[in-house]
Amino acid sequence: MIERLTDRWRRETTAEAAAVAAGTLAPGEAYAAHWWPEDFVARVEAVLARYEQDIARMDPHNDAEVWAAVERVVEGLNEADTGEIETTTREELCEYIDGALTDAGVDVEALTGRRGLDAAELTDQWRDW
Repeated sequence: MIERLTDRWRRETTAEAAAVAAGTLAPGEAYAAHWWPEDFVARVEAVLARYEQDIARMDPHNDAEVWAAVERVVEGLNEADTGEIETTTREELCEYIDGALTDAGVDVEALTGRRGLDAAELTDQWRDW
């Protein structure tokens, strides 16, 4: 399965903190803790864990089940966001949602195409971030 973003965010935050502590990175150049504060990461992690459970249980050929899982994850991320989701994070989250579906056997392009959408519009209907 695709790597959960929160795992990478934590690794980057830890690596930057270590580099700052070692003096190899100026504190002003450390971005990870600002972009992904731990409370935000924990909220997103809970949403993504539920999404992973949802897609593990769904029939990848049942559009209604797939769309319901996408709606739940996007609305959960809407609730988790308190201003942390900016362009790069938004793109990563969208790629994760798409990639997790693909790993579960969903043809995302065909799924969105059946609704007259481009695959890049998978989350647009519900996304506030």
